[in-house]
Amino acid sequence: MPSSSFFELGLRPTLGYVDSPLDRAAHRRRDAEALARRDDARAYLLGGELVALKPDDTKAGGHDPLFTMDEARAAGGTEPLFLGLAGEAPRFGLVFPPENRERLEATGLFVSDLRSVAVGGLVAADHLGPFACAKALAGWHQRHRFCSNCGTPTKMIEAGWRRDCPSCGGQHFPRTDPVAIMLTYHGDRCLLGRSPRFAPNMWSCLAGFVEPGETFEDAVRRETLEEAGITSGKVRYLKAQPWPFPMSLMIGCIAEATSTDITIDATELDDARWFDRAEAAQMLTRTHAGGLFVPPPNAIAHHLIRAFVEGETA
Repeated sequence: MPSSSFFELGLRPTLGYVDSPLDRAAHRRRDAEALARRDDARAYLLGGELVALKPDDTKAGGHDPLFTMDEARAAGGTEPLFLGLAGEAPRFGLVFPPENRERLEATGLFVSDLRSVAVGGLVAADHLGPFACAKALAGWHQRHRFCSNCGTPTKMIEAGWRRDCPSCGGQHFPRTDPVAIMLTYHGDRCLLGRSPRFAPNMWSCLAGFVEPGETFEDAVRRETLEEAGITSGKVRYLKAQPWPFPMSLMIGCIAEATSTDITIDATELDDARWFDRAEAAQMLTRTHAGGLFVPPPNAIAHHLIRAFVEGETA
């Protein structure tokens, strides 16, 4: 099988939003109010798709994502969400109204969306996991302010990890949406597709939500058949990635195709085609003669495609 050195891919990049250094410390969530008063408590500041950073050339990436609790509140942050402990130091996520972006930028803060911050390496990688947790949690609260049983406004409990209904007593917990994402291969070729949402010339793995009562393996086979008309046999799990857009867990799999004739679902894909290993390697390194490329290293699709290029499909 080909090796990474053969294709000159270099060292493997870090997958984004994983390996959070925080201890979630679920047993301390009821103590979050007291933890937020500690001198060593710090907060990530976010609003919708946006995050706020303090420019700081002494920090990796040139920015400091951590604010004191007073700084975060002064910037408009509300609803502190307890993310866990960095050693013994409490870490929170505080949410600001996205419409405050210009006001925050006027104070010297750098404000951008989390995806751009991650791709651009604007903060140290170990901050991306806590940011992902805070963003997903904040998004869940924004969309679940009312009881799904009776419609009554609910109250945030345990520093953001539960919402309770004062009317019917219902308890509601944050959820993660599982998504199967797969690199489907046949011999020395892999199947990639183009979504209407993609940037020009970007190709990626196929993906879709796991349906109720469905295994990851079955979801891989169903989505590949529905989107590209390709049947699959053996499916194996490779790795997973929290994906906070808005709150998914990407289940990365390698699937062996049992057919090769593509029939795309035009409502899902603009196009789909087979690529050989050499061409996929060029897309990873952005040296493809046609300007084609794949998602950046912070996305799990990049790592699935690289696994195929390096012969890790067995």
